[in-house]
Amino acid sequence: MTHAPMLAAHTEHQMKPFSHLEPYAGDPILSLNEAFGADARAHKVNLSIGIYFDDAGHIPVLDSVREAEARMLAEGGAKPYLPMEGSAAMRSAVQALLFGDGHPALAAGRVATLQTVGSSGGLKVGADFIRRWLPGAGVWISDPTWDNHRAMFEGAGIAVQTYPYYDAAGGGVRFAAMCETLAALPPRSVVLLHACCHNPTGVDLTQGQWRELAGIVRERELLPFLDLAYQGYGDGIAADAFAPRLLAEQGLVFFVANSFSKSMSLYGERAGALSLVCADRAEAELVLGQLKATVRRNYSSPPLHAAGIVARVLGEPALRGRWEAEVAAMRERILAMRRRLHAVLASAKPGRDFGYFLTQRGMFSYTGLTAAQVERLRAEYAVYLLRSGRICVAGLNSGNVERAAEAIAAVID
Repeated sequence: MTHAPMLAAHTEHQMKPFSHLEPYAGDPILSLNEAFGADARAHKVNLSIGIYFDDAGHIPVLDSVREAEARMLAEGGAKPYLPMEGSAAMRSAVQALLFGDGHPALAAGRVATLQTVGSSGGLKVGADFIRRWLPGAGVWISDPTWDNHRAMFEGAGIAVQTYPYYDAAGGGVRFAAMCETLAALPPRSVVLLHACCHNPTGVDLTQGQWRELAGIVRERELLPFLDLAYQGYGDGIAADAFAPRLLAEQGLVFFVANSFSKSMSLYGERAGALSLVCADRAEAELVLGQLKATVRRNYSSPPLHAAGIVARVLGEPALRGRWEAEVAAMRERILAMRRRLHAVLASAKPGRDFGYFLTQRGMFSYTGLTAAQVERLRAEYAVYLLRSGRICVAGLNSGNVERAAEAIAAVID
């Protein structure tokens, strides 16, 4: 007796519970990076993905990081799970890096800090925490911002809206419009702010604007959520922490997610942290407990290897000094590429003002190019950048900056 007809019928009518799923279009940045990798043209230039490359076009391994990792490997030892909140040594080092040794907020025990799976992990944990403990609170993001900001908070079930930020005509911040919008928000609204090196525009708030913004935050009882992914790439490691230090000094309650992907070139190690500056020590203890619970429901505990590297680099004075010098060198190389890009474009198009390349800070710049011009750059010149016109300046080097600048000049009307 054969069961073949029955099996065929069963196969034909088998349950397909996921057949209704929509195809994933892919992340626009990562998909563009994949297209770059498949491009066979030898002269191609990748200005799309937010990664720091050295002048040879390689992702560097910092000497300070190499030494810290070598010491860890030499010591060997077991590799247990870290606690939900992560390495105590890394968390303490992160707090000192963000707020400075002896900051009153640290002395008062007001800061609850988690080691996270990159700053993206910190954003995700923060989003889940907000959804659970501040139900109904909306999140406001800058127009424009990093695409994944919206996706992360909406993915947590939070309503996301925008506030005015970038002035396309003047190349600065629409600060008056930004303040007007924030001053009208309901109390406990969460406002996502880039602490430095705004992604994607490279246009930052001044210290005076941060002070004015802090007044609005206090008056409206808003909750800032700072994203600090590029510390050291703007004006320096301490200078780029101005915003969290100011808000903490003024006794405000806020989140800050920070990353060591760029500053230590630890992209794949997923080294980051989330800190929540609270009203007092008792509140910080409650917050840390619920942040730990959030982590337990998500990835359970963060990476051991990443924690060891960061804690050593930040905690050992000799390594810390070498690291700060290496970050300064990376920052200066990006600035040199900005200056060269500006010089070539200004020479090729003497009637246009390209000064924004010199005033924007960090890895990214808004070029003002249209989507059609960006497509021409890719198709005709093998120069890859985002459809928004954002470029990663760190993708330029002495071997490609002239060609990239000439290509940009060629597509500008």
